[in-house]
Amino acid sequence: MHGYAHNKDDYAKRLRRIEGQVRGLARMIEDDEYCIDILTQVSATTKALQAVALGLLDEHLKHCVSEAMSEGGDQADAKIREASDAIARLVKS
Repeated sequence: MHGYAHNKDDYAKRLRRIEGQVRGLARMIEDDEYCIDILTQVSATTKALQAVALGLLDEHLKHCVSEAMSEGGDQADAKIREASDAIARLVKS
């Protein structure tokens, strides 16, 4: 089971809301809305996706990495590397 399993419905709900935001952005472009208004909505959508990513990362650390650390060995090292790589990707984005 994945670390986010107990919050799966919440994540799905947030992603559906973000999906609606992206569709709204497309409509704003189609309707020739003001640039700054579109950029404001892009920023809001980006922040919403970042919040989902941070939540998933937190769940991963609490569940997957913690479990691997208790088992030790190569699996623990692999989970730490995996988490570090995910953090690096998030920081770059």
